[in-house]
Amino acid sequence: MSCSTPAVSAAPAPRTSRTASLADLGPLAQLRAGRLARRVPQLLVGLVLYGVSLALMVIGAVGLSPWDVLHSGFIRHVPISLGQAVVLFSFLVLLLWIPLREKPGLGTVANAFLVGMAADATLALLDPPEGWGARFALMFGGVVLNAVATALYIGAQFGRGPRDGLMTGLHRRTGLSLRVVRTGLEVVVVVLGVLLGGVVGLGTVVYALAIGPLAQWMLPWFLVDLPAPPLRSTPN
Repeated sequence: MSCSTPAVSAAPAPRTSRTASLADLGPLAQLRAGRLARRVPQLLVGLVLYGVSLALMVIGAVGLSPWDVLHSGFIRHVPISLGQAVVLFSFLVLLLWIPLREKPGLGTVANAFLVGMAADATLALLDPPEGWGARFALMFGGVVLNAVATALYIGAQFGRGPRDGLMTGLHRRTGLSLRVVRTGLEVVVVVLGVLLGGVVGLGTVVYALAIGPLAQWMLPWFLVDLPAPPLRSTPN
């Protein structure tokens, strides 16, 4: 995170040594920020759980998250798995970061690979359930787990995922609110996914309405405090 540094008077005000806010750091700064023994495992667990949550919604078959509606439609026309489609679209979205001048982090690259791999591994291990009760339980469980996973990997302070970065980049460039940008992106990907034959349903609506508030509520639980930058004295 970059911040302006005020001049230090003869009697500086007390200042805490840590800050509990999201930092905007490049890859090297993310490593130099410390607390890696907690942050790296938290990032990896969050990304794996994110992929598991997507797979739970797929197995439940009551509707997918907006981006997975697109992924599920795409794989109807090409011989790849859902997880491979997640990886492919992650890197396609990263290409859109270039004109938006978004800054990728270590978590951005890890996100592009691990989420899709974890989704495919979960789909290979679990069989579709019988009965609507179990299917709805998987859908709701997938949404809640997705929120936990989002708070975990974002709270590790290793950068945004490809799709989150596209949202924030468009927000900065257009001046539109994050809510408007996110809603617009999700409408576009759902429409494209439906045109390709993707799976849309009640789960899609539940995810779109619940994931933002849930992740925002959970983020403070997992947000890793990073050391605040030291104050610098200015010449009198």
